[in-house]
Amino acid sequence: MKLVHVGEAGRERPGVLVGAEDYVDVGDRWSGFGEDFFAHDGLSELAALVPARVASGETRPLAGQRLGAPLARPHQILCIGLNYRDHAVETGQEEPAEPILFTKAPNTIIGPYDDVAIPPGSEKTDWEVELGVVVGSRACYLSSVEEAAASIAGYVLVNDVSERAFQLERGGQWSKGKSCPTFNPCGPWILTRDEVPDPLRLGLWLDVNGVRRQTGTTSDMIFTPAYIVWYLSQFLTLEPGDLINTGTPAGVGMGLSPQVFLADGDVVALGIDGLGEQRQHFRAVSR
Repeated sequence: MKLVHVGEAGRERPGVLVGAEDYVDVGDRWSGFGEDFFAHDGLSELAALVPARVASGETRPLAGQRLGAPLARPHQILCIGLNYRDHAVETGQEEPAEPILFTKAPNTIIGPYDDVAIPPGSEKTDWEVELGVVVGSRACYLSSVEEAAASIAGYVLVNDVSERAFQLERGGQWSKGKSCPTFNPCGPWILTRDEVPDPLRLGLWLDVNGVRRQTGTTSDMIFTPAYIVWYLSQFLTLEPGDLINTGTPAGVGMGLSPQVFLADGDVVALGIDGLGEQRQHFRAVSR
């Protein structure tokens, strides 16, 4: 299933895509696809509800409607750094022996086609196409990678926007370069785990102003999504609806020679096989 949120910002309703042009509204059952939905096995209920509503003609056209982030604001966004071998090479760093963890503010999530705000004074706003993992059940001290895989609800396309000067030149943790408002475009849909036979066989790409900057595959990941979930559960509790950004392949602006960063008016488009595409205009904002 492809889970979506449809409607104006702040007034989105949850739905399930049917084909390429229609969806089934399920806003009468849930307020959104978030912690409560996943914690109470909403996916199982959807599996019965959606076919019944399609059969009774309860579909709606998607054309002309805004798609918001398909995930309600999560309890936490956890991110993994340097998780692609080619990205480690382009940054001149060794492949990590264990996943590198940092956090991103949950209120950075926006829709896949919403504008992204370049922070005041920023000169190094960067792009990162990433596979996002949506946690489906509470996970703490999991015993195996197999158990971790079963706790994944689905996968989603994200742009892990970063401000490199804030991240690397201002002291402290990476989070301050990752948590500016609008820095986590998400969607257009969550693709449920059963429709992703192998999350390590997905192509990723990203363009800036029509120029291809990133081309990669999840097979280049150092740590698999299931391993990441298992690993994180050894140190913290993952809640249903949490989001994990699993890293980016080579081709970020910071890794180019000379370096290239985003400016007012730039357009970024990105996609992952099966997870759809995004398109954002970047807008400089003042204080």
